[in-house]
Amino acid sequence: MPQGLFQHLLLLSYSVLWLLVLPVALLRLIWRARRQPAYLRHLRERFGGYRVRAPGAVIWVHAVSVGETRAAEPLIRAMLERWPNHTVVLTHMTPTGRTTSKSLFGGDSRVLRVYLPYDFGFFVARFLRHFRPAFGVVMETELWPSLLATCHRRQVPVLLANARLSARSARRYACFPALSRLTLGALSAIAAQTAADASRFASLGARRTSIIGNIKFDIEPPAAALALAEDFRARIGARPVVLAASTREGEEAAIIDAFARKPANVLLILAPRHPQRFDQVEALARARGFTVQRRSDGAPVTADTQIWLGDSMGEMFAYYAVAKVALIGGSWFPFGGQNPIEACVVGTPVLIGPHTFNFQAVVEEAVTAGAARRHADVEAAMLDAFELLDIDAKRITMAEAGRAFAAHNRGATTRTLDLLAEIVER
Repeated sequence: MPQGLFQHLLLLSYSVLWLLVLPVALLRLIWRARRQPAYLRHLRERFGGYRVRAPGAVIWVHAVSVGETRAAEPLIRAMLERWPNHTVVLTHMTPTGRTTSKSLFGGDSRVLRVYLPYDFGFFVARFLRHFRPAFGVVMETELWPSLLATCHRRQVPVLLANARLSARSARRYACFPALSRLTLGALSAIAAQTAADASRFASLGARRTSIIGNIKFDIEPPAAALALAEDFRARIGARPVVLAASTREGEEAAIIDAFARKPANVLLILAPRHPQRFDQVEALARARGFTVQRRSDGAPVTADTQIWLGDSMGEMFAYYAVAKVALIGGSWFPFGGQNPIEACVVGTPVLIGPHTFNFQAVVEEAVTAGAARRHADVEAAMLDAFELLDIDAKRITMAEAGRAFAAHNRGATTRTLDLLAEIVER
């Protein structure tokens, strides 16, 4: 069978599958909207219908949610400097990603934010006809076959930037080898974070892969975040702070139980990753007998408050900056972990659990550099946190190691921009 015909039939089969799955996707959207009503806003964008228009030439950047959006920030600012007459259309899949982009670029008229449509050929074609991007950048591992194939057919070059692929994800993609080769082959290039990521992409059929590094090392703490940290410190007072950052469901109970053995006067900042769970986590802490305040109340933290609930989005730099030590969520149960780079940038010692398959390389490097310590469970990590609060020298050594580790790995934004310019010019 001719290669072109095979690819056409493959994409046709994929589209038929999407037609069958679409009702389930809509039901899932409605289900998620029970806790987070924002999922039902801008609904027509999910089908490629847009009211907003971009003036002039367009750079399309896709960042699915919060982490990818924050990672995209330095690259977007660098692209706008390099191509000042372009507008960036920043697409997301989640309301939290959209909110994050608004907090990062809200005052910049050159950055528009919309939802990416579902990966069905007609919806994707509507999106591309409406915005007509000159080129695209997809962050990390958002590989949508119809979208990328349509871009390739319309001669819209697309770079997969800050690309990462865990061993687990690579095994899943390997179950569909023909579709994976077609999708990766539609990319103009892949800017991989590590050699291991590049190797996994190559094993799936990617041909144009470069090892660029991690753009997240280039993220600088915004002045507003550091000012907010000062405000937090004024509210908290002189009490030492342990931060549980970006926690996932089930982890908070273990963290709260471990924190019950705390020394006097220590405050736990508990910052769940997903905003729809803020009320649930507060109820959990109160049920365990803890005195809880919420960051959103705007009031000083009282002396008898034991847990300060970080019920806000886009303020993680401020939480890290005010903490003496941080436990990284998503790593205590098999969620794959969260990125510790922001903590290292501001010099906050990192304690991390056994489940870090989404960020394996950066975590291992942080541990080797002395910026992070890995623990088998929350109980061991919390005991280590209390020890670090007591021993300034150890804590300061980890803080300095974190800053040095972050500084040593900077530069991926410039390398990505050079690769992107080469693709666009070619």
